[in-house]
Amino acid sequence: MSEDRPSSGVTPHLTIRGGQCAKAMEFYAKAFGAVEKGRHAEENGERLMYAALLINGDFILMHDDFPEYRGGEKAPEPASAVFHLAVDDADAWWQRAVDAGAEITMPLADQFWGDRYGHLKDPYGYTWSIGAPIK
Repeated sequence: MSEDRPSSGVTPHLTIRGGQCAKAMEFYAKAFGAVEKGRHAEENGERLMYAALLINGDFILMHDDFPEYRGGEKAPEPASAVFHLAVDDADAWWQRAVDAGAEITMPLADQFWGDRYGHLKDPYGYTWSIGAPIK
């Protein structure tokens, strides 16, 4: 695997609306311990065309929305996807994300399948689940 980008597999690539990609990167660092692995801005430096973060051992890619490349259509609201973080300590990861500003949409709780699990929504509309085996 390359130091600054994934080399294979399926990697989420998020579109961040409103020119907020750099701000989203800061949020993911606070909420999920993300480490920036690279970024590339457009020529005027205002929006990011590419950014790579390492979260919990895997890459996530992201970029600012560029409606001008879709006939002026803005990116739609995020829907129907959940990014799951399988972690060692669900409570610690959960609290860090909530403290960073994530919205609780399904409270963290012990689940019948044996995990401590819950859902959060980030400020950019994406849903994240956090889970770990019940100790």
